[in-house]
Amino acid sequence: MIPGLLIFTFVIIIPTGFAISYSLYEASSFVGLPTFVGLENYLNLLQDTRFWRDLWQTLVYALGSIFLQIIFGIVIALILNQQFKGRDFVRGVSVVPYIIPVIVVTMGWEWILDTNFGIINKALASLGLGNINFLSMDLAMFTSILLSVWTWTPFVTLVFLSGLQTISHDLYESATLDGANSWQQFWRITIPMMKDLLITIVLLRGLWMFNKFDLVWLLTGGGPLEKTETLPIYIYLNTFKLNEVGYGATVAVTSAFFMMVIMYVYLKITNYSPEKKRLKKRKAAAKMEQVSSQGISIKGDGSL
Repeated sequence: MIPGLLIFTFVIIIPTGFAISYSLYEASSFVGLPTFVGLENYLNLLQDTRFWRDLWQTLVYALGSIFLQIIFGIVIALILNQQFKGRDFVRGVSVVPYIIPVIVVTMGWEWILDTNFGIINKALASLGLGNINFLSMDLAMFTSILLSVWTWTPFVTLVFLSGLQTISHDLYESATLDGANSWQQFWRITIPMMKDLLITIVLLRGLWMFNKFDLVWLLTGGGPLEKTETLPIYIYLNTFKLNEVGYGATVAVTSAFFMMVIMYVYLKITNYSPEKKRLKKRKAAAKMEQVSSQGISIKGDGSL
């Protein structure tokens, strides 16, 4: 327990304390002498229209990415859970986007989507269609979301697929005998059995996508005209480009606060609790044990 507390203290508590402390100062670097300004940075933040716009763009990017990742991840997992020739190979190929470094993914897709020389625009041109600037002001955010979906959907697929393999086939066979079609089995067996796992997947994807910096920065740099500038990029610009370390820390602390509020509301809405989950499992186990003992008792009576 003590090693865990030490790691938690050095990795979580101390950096968080430094960030909160810096947010109360005006500082141009991490080594210079900062000036204490109290809550002035937070008051300025409330009037910072760029912060609120970036918060909205962060939510659009995060929610759009999560929604599509979950949908595509579940569909692919359901397909990979079926029996077909070459399934193991396809399962292996499906995780390739997830293991490629983000810098490679970004450079590759920049080339593919290039307005003049990209493969997609070449294909459109061969069909007699006009070129599309996928990183224009109107499409840059949409392209960033699609690229994040391509990169991180395999994570959802892997986790959901592992959960599918824990569901007993007897349930589906019984449902089939009762006349339930595939759609009904999905909503009445698969989704209820996977509910806790789905809640965890959405929680993790939410945390990661809300704080995602590298892909958007490498793809668009926050542009064009700040159309894809999210809060992590705004924090980076303030802290390392504009030398506003104190204000950058203020944005970071406020961003973390919003993230915690969103996660708290999400867990309340989904009614997710590890303790409730354990209690539910114990009740299910006790019920199965009771049914089993009744079966033995009935058998015993029959033998008499």
